[in-house]
Amino acid sequence: MKRFSRKISLVLFLALVVFPLTFTIVSAQEDITICFGFQDLETEFWVAGHRAITDTLREQGVEVLEYNANEDPNRQLEQIRECIAQGVDGIIIIPQDGDSAVTIINEAQAADIPIAVFNRPPNDLSRGITVVADNVSATEQAVEFIAQKALRQYEITGEPITPLILVGALQDTNAIGRRDGFYNVINRYNERYPGLFNTPIEVATEWDAATALANLEAAITANPNVDFIFTSSDFLFPTIRSVLEPRGMWQPMGTPGHVLLAGLDGDATACMLIDEGYVDGTGVQNLFLEAQLTLDRILQAVAAGETQPNEVLLDPGFALTAGNIHFQRSDMWGCVLYDEGFLNQ
Repeated sequence: MKRFSRKISLVLFLALVVFPLTFTIVSAQEDITICFGFQDLETEFWVAGHRAITDTLREQGVEVLEYNANEDPNRQLEQIRECIAQGVDGIIIIPQDGDSAVTIINEAQAADIPIAVFNRPPNDLSRGITVVADNVSATEQAVEFIAQKALRQYEITGEPITPLILVGALQDTNAIGRRDGFYNVINRYNERYPGLFNTPIEVATEWDAATALANLEAAITANPNVDFIFTSSDFLFPTIRSVLEPRGMWQPMGTPGHVLLAGLDGDATACMLIDEGYVDGTGVQNLFLEAQLTLDRILQAVAAGETQPNEVLLDPGFALTAGNIHFQRSDMWGCVLYDEGFLNQ
């Protein structure tokens, strides 16, 4: 019940404070119907993205058919088939994973209906419109910040740093990109500074907080010297805190025992924890830009009669860190929520 209430609070909050955004989308024509299929709304990012897309389309006079697959790719496929049977003009999806996205894109294009994938890309990027954060780049920027701090710590103490990564569900292209970005930085630093990092510890999460909690508990119990953690999604920061705090490992920057922490997404909790000094930085998905790119392109395709548009539109992302938060915080969607009091809702 608490989770449900928080979702409703976020939806109302976004309607009143964050949206509507200033979009540059093509003026909608009458009698356009867009099918929007998504996978549950368990995180602030997905709720905010859902709201940005649906509200903005409706404000343009577009009819939106919403389908929540509740994290079931087979159910989503059937829902999209229903949309196709209804003769919708375009489709936007947030798929469960990269494999199911490919199947859905193929079905839409076989029916000559333009389709756009928001944020969670298909494993085959050659078909459909894909709007996605550059997960590798955003991760590298966030991990680079804590790697620099790790290097300074190593130069002072001579003790190697033990990194840990909470990995997302690896059938998801986003999770793969974030894992790759993490290892790109670790390997680069180890090549230049041999001995800096111990072999990284991987903790599987499957994008599920309960799974992450059990596996992180086991990993920290077995490796209490972990002092560098990257989470592939900010929504797991409360889980990390619940594991570290009882062990005396949840300490702010500049105090003994601080574990270097970075994540990716850019949610309100990450903003708060950077402010409080517990989290060093996070890679940010520019939700506002991604929503705009998705809506611009799908409506352009509909207006032009372009039935099978194939294009990848990248959000380069950025890192919000303890070093730049004072002058870049308004660029992070989570800080917009936090600064307007969302976490107090």
